[in-house]
Amino acid sequence: MKPSGEQKLSIGPLVANALNEDIGSGDLTASLVDAEAVVGASIIARQSLVLCGQAWVDEVFAQLDRSVVVDWYIGDSQSAENDDIICKIVGPTRALLAGERIALNFLQTLSSTATATASYVAAVSGTDAQILDTRKTVPGLRLAQKYAVTCGGGKSHRVGLFDAILITENHIKSAGSITAALRSAKSLDLDVLITIKVESHEELLEALDAGAGRILLDNFSTDALKSAVKINQSYGYTAAELEVSGNITLESIRQIAETGVNYISSDAITKNVNVIDFSMLFSID
Repeated sequence: MKPSGEQKLSIGPLVANALNEDIGSGDLTASLVDAEAVVGASIIARQSLVLCGQAWVDEVFAQLDRSVVVDWYIGDSQSAENDDIICKIVGPTRALLAGERIALNFLQTLSSTATATASYVAAVSGTDAQILDTRKTVPGLRLAQKYAVTCGGGKSHRVGLFDAILITENHIKSAGSITAALRSAKSLDLDVLITIKVESHEELLEALDAGAGRILLDNFSTDALKSAVKINQSYGYTAAELEVSGNITLESIRQIAETGVNYISSDAITKNVNVIDFSMLFSID
């Protein structure tokens, strides 16, 4: 799997900022090493994971020294186990020393998102529910984390406020009603997804009567979700796609998926970053 065009364009500036933040005016410790020295290294997994971050690691070393060669044994979206070699790197010792921490930072953070997503996807296997991400991402890593979600088998939701419409309780209050908010959104005549959030069966009925295409059921109990699915099905060909959000955990997600909803959006896969453990070890002959 590879990043999309927009995601690729974001990698260079993101890596440049990260390197500048870490190296600044120069790597003082790496300057102790002979400038002509060349070394080989391996990045090794220290736990089970789903990998993500290959392009970011490549970019780190490319920006430091174009002569660095990275040979990947395990690629994005592939699984690895403890002690697996992820990639081998050969290049100027100073470049590898300077890039080590930033390369691992990207790899551990993005692999965390991919691995968490994969666990949620596995939990709903055999149901019709798909796992979606949210906008609750690490600042500056929005596009990178959304790519990581796809590496884990999830689906990327809207990127930001510009590429889809999500009508929440504050939008509804400002518009005056669910019906008015939906009418206003449709009047824009944009070719984007329009989703409206509801918090009760009464609001669900109003959204369906107003012709909602996708309805986000927020903080519904499992029993309430089952009833919501039945209500939606009763509308036949005008039924909406149903999405669920709010207090989604790995322990509860299977029950939620089995209610018959179409999508489950989870902020945990991008905001609860439990970084994956990697090591970068030099091979000194």
